[in-house]
This record gives sequence, structure tokens and C-alpha cells, in this order.
Amino acid sequence: MGPCDNALPLCVRELTFRYRIREQPALRNLSLDLHQGELMLVAGTSGCGKTTLMRCINGLIPRSYRGEQSGSIRIFGEDVRGMSMAWLSQKVGTLLQDPERQIVGSYVLNEVAFGLENLAVPRHEILARVDETLDFLGILKLRDRETFSLSGGEKQKVALAGALAMRPQILLLDEPLASLDSASAQDALALFRRLADSGVAIMLVEHRVEDVLRIGPDTVLYLRDGEPAYFGDAEGMMQALDYHEVKLPAPVVFERAKAQPAPRFEAAVKPDGQETLVSFDHVIFRYDPALPDVLRDVNFTIRKGDVVAMLGANGAGKTTLVKHALGLLKPTEGRVLLEGRDTRELSVAQAARTVGYVFQSPSQMLFAPTVSEELAFGPRNLGHDREQVRRDVVWALDVVNMRDYADSPPLALSFGQQKRISIAAVLAMRSRILMMDEPTAGQDYWNYTAFMDAILQMPGFDAVIFITHDLDLAISYANRIVLVSDGQIAADGSPAEVFVDETLLLRCRVVPTSLLKLNTEKLPVTGTFMRAELLAHAVA
Repeated sequence: MGPCDNALPLCVRELTFRYRIREQPALRNLSLDLHQGELMLVAGTSGCGKTTLMRCINGLIPRSYRGEQSGSIRIFGEDVRGMSMAWLSQKVGTLLQDPERQIVGSYVLNEVAFGLENLAVPRHEILARVDETLDFLGILKLRDRETFSLSGGEKQKVALAGALAMRPQILLLDEPLASLDSASAQDALALFRRLADSGVAIMLVEHRVEDVLRIGPDTVLYLRDGEPAYFGDAEGMMQALDYHEVKLPAPVVFERAKAQPAPRFEAAVKPDGQETLVSFDHVIFRYDPALPDVLRDVNFTIRKGDVVAMLGANGAGKTTLVKHALGLLKPTEGRVLLEGRDTRELSVAQAARTVGYVFQSPSQMLFAPTVSEELAFGPRNLGHDREQVRRDVVWALDVVNMRDYADSPPLALSFGQQKRISIAAVLAMRSRILMMDEPTAGQDYWNYTAFMDAILQMPGFDAVIFITHDLDLAISYANRIVLVSDGQIAADGSPAEVFVDETLLLRCRVVPTSLLKLNTEKLPVTGTFMRAELLAHAVA
């Protein structure tokens, strides 16, 4: 690439950056231009440098993250290193990967107004821009809510509102779909396309590549180990990249997989339908007497051998329901039984011997100085002997492909890597029941298929329950689907039973994917649902 054009919103030349605590650079010799009105998709494996690139652009590097940097970044011709954060924040809006790290206000109104207040914008204009932005995103009803009471997806939308209220000319979006239900994700993507078409320059980091392809990104940058593996249009990317690395549209994978050896996958967790592990009996729950019920007369049983995928809209009550199984929350009315015992009679520590729970946000779990110590903490507190703890820590790190990071500080890792560490920390406890809230958020396709395969093929778990907005994850791994809508169980059955009702899916804000459509088409031949690679050989 030639010299920077001063009219460009963003111009990056020969950018290299190495974190102070790492031996290898996170980015190497990266050059790119981002034009006005351009929507650029940035994809790549977890830890490949995507978030680092955004930190360099928005000034968090070198102000908050230290290391060695070379090359240049210019915004409208001006070097980022010479800009104040006040000036940068008006030009560059950022949505962080984990909304928990971005939200500072106690109420939604205060949160969205925070940046404008720091710029001394007049009060009447702040209120007008807050309401305009919330209305634009369809979340005006959240205006007076306390931020701690919001679901993960609602927090993501509020964090985005805070960025958009500043009216930036460049918008950096780091995994903006990670916590959104599929209908909200489509709405968000349509919004991003409209913003780009109105002249905003957008850099969108996202693992849900197939979803982004629907809105026609103008360019695609695929990073591998901090360097561009592909930079061009979307059509070229589908031809250039390995479908094991990137989740491409199912028909593309289906055709390519025919020429490859048949993958082997057989789950060790198999339906047995006999032993009841968890039982919800007419459960009603509300966080506050003044607010509506979050769970409404829920009757639900988890049995040995269940691999349950729980889907539904943001704020439907999925996380609240799952937290009841561990006793983190107690029913307002009704009861929850864990292995036959009322959770009101159990401490969380007692319940943790049976149930391992992976939180939606890894920042709610991680605290130890090193990854190894993080993983050893749970099993030590459960009384496991030293040698067993050592073996289980090594095994769990291998499952999530993070053994090389055993001595790294967990909170210094990328969001996707932190998510895998939080999963490994629960795996190391060897609980009977594994519950995961959005396990694939922030994960590239290769990593999430690798650890899901390993978890489900490894003997030891009697049941696995995961909350997800990724319909294809549910199709690929679950033997039972639970749809949650407005605090109630809207459907409960096998994938082939639940996923054939498209009207019901859309009511629960689950949008059909190309993999669902392909599986539905081949169902008379296969009799079951599966991921595209397996489907190609099952049909053959």
C-alpha cells in the first residue's frame, strides 16, 4: 500500500505490536485503509490480534495496555499517538467484546449519557440524544432500568447506545453479536449496514461470519497469528479459507466436505431417560416485588444423558432458570430439586459438587494470578487430591487448547481465551452436570467445535446444558432443545421435533439458518440433525 490519504477515516501502515508480557507480537506488519461508508469484517481465530488492532486504533494501546509498537495509525490524516482521548472518543466509537467491562453507570440513562457528560454537552441535548439513540436501537423501554438487572444481550445494546450517542465517524465493534439472540443480531447487523450506508466507517470484528455475510460487508480481513491471511471481498474469502476455521454457509461446507474423509463423532453423553438430576416444580421467580415475574410456572426436568440446548430471546429468563439449578437463585414460589434435594437446603458449595456452571461473562469468574492456579482453585476446594488436581488441570487445558497459556495471567488474555479458561476451570472440577452460559461467545469455529467435541466425547458428565444464541451449535450437539419465551418453557423436545416449527422459532426470536434449512431438507434420509460436515457423509 502507498502513503496515507489524509481524507481517509482510517489508515494503518506496517503496524506491529507486542504486549509487554508476551514474547511474540500480537500484530505483525499490518496495513489497511478504511474508507468513509465502508463496512469491514475482521475475522480470525481467538487470540489472533483482532482486539489488539482495535485497541491500537482507539488509543487503549498504549494508554491502558503497554508494549512495543511500530508503524503508524492515522485518523483523517492525524497520527493517533498525538491525539487526546477526548478528541479520539468523538471520532472513534468502540463497543467492547464484554459489555460488563464497558458499563459504568447504575442506570441505563446515566450509562448512555456518560460520554456526552464528559464532553460537557448541554443537559437538554444529552437527554435528547440519549432518547434518540435508545429509540433508534429499539430499547427505549430500558431507559430507566438499573444496568445490573439487564440480561447480557440487553447490556450489549446499552453499551452500543453509549457509543452511538457520541455520533462517531468511525465505529469499532468487537464481537457485537456475541450476547444477542439471533433476531436481535439480524436487527443489529441491519443497523450497522444502515450506519455504513450513511457514511460511518465501520470495523466489525465477529466470529459469526455467516451472519455478517448476509449484509454484504465491503471488505473482509482474516487474521492468522497477527498477520493478514486474507484481505479482499467476501466471495473470495469463501474460496480462500478453510471451512474448519470459519463457519461458512452450510451449503458451501456440505459440498466441500464430500471430498474430505468422514469426521468421527460419537457422544459419550447418551440419553437414558431414567435418573432425574434436576427438577423444577411450578417455579416462579421475581427479582423485585415491583417488577414482573422473570420465571412463570416453570416445570422442567433434566435427566441423565441429556444434552440440552436452551434458546430464546434476550431477557427471556434463560440464565435465571439455569442459575436456579445451581442454587445461585432460590424460587420465589415452587421448588427446585437437585439430585432429590431442595436447593433451599443446599449451599452453593454443596451444589457445586454436582453442578459446574460457566458464567456468561468470564470476568465474573476469573481472579487468579495464573491460568493453572485458576483451574486448580475449584477442585482443591472440593477436596480433590493433589495429583488428581494436576491431571485434571492438564486435561482441561488440552480440551480448550490453552496449555501454552498455563502460566499466563487470565485477565491479560483475549475475551475468547478467557471464555475458554472459564470453561476449563469448571471442567477441572469434574462435576456430574456441566452448565454453560453462551460457551461459544467470542470463539472461532475451530476452537468451539474442538472443545465441544472433546467435552461431549469424554466420559464423565451425566448431563450437559448450554444456553446459546447459536442455532447451529444446538443443531450440531444437542439431543434436546428447550425454547424459553417470556419466562416460560415454550417448547421442549428433540431438535427434529422443535426446529420444524418455524413460526414458533421466530416467536422465540430464533432465526432459521442455512444449516437448519439443509438439515430439514435431508431429514427424511438422515432422521436426525447434525453439522454440515457430518451431514455430507450421512447423505452420501
